[in-house]
Amino acid sequence: MQCLSDLSPSLSGGLEQRLEQLAARAAWEMACIEAEAPVWLKKPAEAAHYNVVIVGAGLNGLSAAFALRRRGIEGVLVIDKAEAGREGPWVTSARMKTLRSPKTLAGPDFGIPSLSPRAWYEAVYGAETFAGLEKIGREDWMRYMLWFRKASGVTVHNETRLEAVAEAEDGLRLTISGNGTLPREITCRRLIMANGMDGCGGPYVPENVAALPKAFWTHSGEEADDSHLQGKDVIVLGSATSSFDWAVVALEAGARRVTMVARAKELACTEVLAWTNFPGYLGAFAELPDAEKWRFSRHYYDLKVPPTQDQYDRATAYPNFAMELGSGIHALAVEDGRIRAETRNGTLMADHILLGTGYSVDFSMRPELLPLEGRFAHWRDRFTPPQGEDCPPVLQAPYLGRTFELTPMDAARDHWVSRIHMFNGGAVPSLGPVSNGITGVKYGIARIADGLTRAFFLEDAARFREELAGYREPHFNPRGKVSA
Repeated sequence: MQCLSDLSPSLSGGLEQRLEQLAARAAWEMACIEAEAPVWLKKPAEAAHYNVVIVGAGLNGLSAAFALRRRGIEGVLVIDKAEAGREGPWVTSARMKTLRSPKTLAGPDFGIPSLSPRAWYEAVYGAETFAGLEKIGREDWMRYMLWFRKASGVTVHNETRLEAVAEAEDGLRLTISGNGTLPREITCRRLIMANGMDGCGGPYVPENVAALPKAFWTHSGEEADDSHLQGKDVIVLGSATSSFDWAVVALEAGARRVTMVARAKELACTEVLAWTNFPGYLGAFAELPDAEKWRFSRHYYDLKVPPTQDQYDRATAYPNFAMELGSGIHALAVEDGRIRAETRNGTLMADHILLGTGYSVDFSMRPELLPLEGRFAHWRDRFTPPQGEDCPPVLQAPYLGRTFELTPMDAARDHWVSRIHMFNGGAVPSLGPVSNGITGVKYGIARIADGLTRAFFLEDAARFREELAGYREPHFNPRGKVSA
């Protein structure tokens, strides 16, 4: 039986040549299937006005920009606070060796084979290497994202941060800061917040940990020099995948002792995203009634992300690694320069706490959006959970429309907030897991691109009708043989 890799077109030459050939092949594939529509929505004439501004140039941001280009929409500005090449978590705060996703998942390619992660990997390392690969390394993923950015023609303004959002005539006024390549104030018709897992909040830090001096703890979402863990006694808080990332990092850095402390009595073993990866769930979740979304979301959030087998095996291979499951920390204090932690099993003394506690939806942690609180709805404003079916992460989440848009609390006063689209981790309760990772992003891309295409056309319908009324492009010449 012929291997699929044998069927892929061959590339030749050095690495740079192979990647150039791959990009050219992608352009040919797009031309073959009319994948890039003719431009019908041009960039506004005003220099500092855009049809769409996208905040974030990671997976979601690049995906959205590419999809809008394919829908024939110009005037799309992409900004990212990070330096070029450091967008997203992959080479900053991420500490795992590989992605957790299967290597076969599509990425931001939006259906173009030669723009897929697999095509890039085979061009760089060869088909045989890909065939023997279990999961793609996170640093390779970042290299792929940078190549995709170039091959797809997406331009990013790096070191540029969104500071504030306000209403403007027929759109939004954005205040930005950065390296001076853009004006301080710009306007746009639509804003896409493609700013990751913490796009609607930030790292979750338990109150007793937050009360400690910051030098004594680090959250998995932080970029930090982990070499300081050498020779120290370390507590890892939590038992899901990011906690095992921490455990391995600390052990490999030479920590004297690493103790994982978690309230869960057992380790998570089920990857919920593996179940969700089918067209019905990812493609139609947004159409469910709120009660069904609530029930699905409760199950989704109950299933914590397990460690990979490699993470677990590497951590447990160290004799100085221990786990206290079904425990948790109920008191913390600093004594003589060390941390005293009281757990259900007794007292632990440590030098540092590493948090694998995930993220919370909390707009007080998003200063650029905090002034909008009270103008848009959260789930707690629109839904009362049945008795005994509480789920705080869902109640805190924004209650979004079908295109990831914020929904106004007062439609007459706050209608303009619906021009802000939360294409990030906070959208899961409203639209399903289509904007919080690789698994579902192919569905999220299509939803946001089609939704904005629809919105722009409906807003501009009168202008297009006038264009049609005056349309006289000749497509036929009777050559004078037809008389009145």
